[in-house]
Amino acid sequence: MDNIIPLHQVPMGGFCKVKELIADGSSRRRMLDLGLVFDTEVESLRKSPSGDPIAYQIRGAVIALRSEEASKILVEVI
Repeated sequence: MDNIIPLHQVPMGGFCKVKELIADGSSRRRMLDLGLVFDTEVESLRKSPSGDPIAYQIRGAVIALRSEEASKILVEVI
């Protein structure tokens, strides 16, 4: 459990697996709809020039998430 971190802390080019969502309400629903369910593999692709949002590859789609949203997704680096 010691390598569980928020998604926004995964290094660029790194891979991880979703372990827990700590968001609730409509934000949680949106994340689930994007495919961020338990054990889904996510790749951190690139940051925008300002550093926020960050692009992630999730189930074959590229999704941009702001750090505020990504901080509510706990992942295990693989």
